[in-house]
Amino acid sequence: MLFRLEDPDARYSAVRLCSDLAPREFARHNGEWRLQLAPPPVARLEYQLEVVHDDGGTERLLDPDNPHRAPGAFGEKSVLLLPGYRPPAWLEDPRVEGVTSAVAVPGRGLAASVRVELWSPADADPGEPLPLLVAHDGPEYDELADLTRFAAAKIHAGELPRHRVALLAPGERNEWYSASARYTRVLTQRVLPALAEQAPTQGLPAAIGASLGALALLHAEHRHPGSFGALFLQSGSFFMPRYDAHESGFPHYHRVVGFVREIHRRAEPSPVPTTLTCGAAEENIHNNRAMAQTLAAELHEVADTHNYTAWRDALDPHLTRLLADAW
Repeated sequence: MLFRLEDPDARYSAVRLCSDLAPREFARHNGEWRLQLAPPPVARLEYQLEVVHDDGGTERLLDPDNPHRAPGAFGEKSVLLLPGYRPPAWLEDPRVEGVTSAVAVPGRGLAASVRVELWSPADADPGEPLPLLVAHDGPEYDELADLTRFAAAKIHAGELPRHRVALLAPGERNEWYSASARYTRVLTQRVLPALAEQAPTQGLPAAIGASLGALALLHAEHRHPGSFGALFLQSGSFFMPRYDAHESGFPHYHRVVGFVREIHRRAEPSPVPTTLTCGAAEENIHNNRAMAQTLAAELHEVADTHNYTAWRDALDPHLTRLLADAW
């Protein structure tokens, strides 16, 4: 496949393809920059073009020759769709109507409240006990991965029972979600009881999180067993020095590594049903394989990298099956 970027006025001194895969350098040819690339090991690839100006400054651009775009936590990217890629069918399926209410739970020790958007089927009585799915990075999961749309479609199809979804905003994400004892106490001892008071929960809540959000859920369940009835962990940031030394500049790297090492030393199966998904081409795949083996949990590798569309595309059938069994 051929990537091209026109540059007839020689504005750029270099051009690179930037994605979750290794960077690739373009070569200049007849007033444009070109990169011939073998098909990558993914079904879709999110990327940007990094251009270098004569003064050494760099700039990230979308590919002007590619109309496909994907939103993300760090801005929009161009998307290469390889033959055979199809978005999930449930995006077009009929769905039940939903309503959302706001909850703010004081986060003692966090210097901030944990903000929650609580989604419910429109026909649910506020006092009706229903299963609950708790989502870390919830507002982004909903905006970028259509989480409540997924819930509404699966309820309409009868594949999942009527349930609620609690979309937890991350606050100081790098602090809260990095195996933080303070955040874990607030989540398990304040947020979950507050949600149960707002809308009664049928059984233990299930939980979903990606990247650091997945790590934080695993930390919460291991520090406070019985908080959740099922865990769906996507591309978890289960840092291990042998695979992730390049992450050592992350402020809480050693705290994360210490917790992950503790889990592997215990070498105990997960006490609750746990499913992992991870992009087969992303950096976290190695630590996710190790974690799945230690937890004796299912790991589903998807042909993508570390992004919300990949996490969306893995919801069905994997989250569907986990929740159907748990509920």
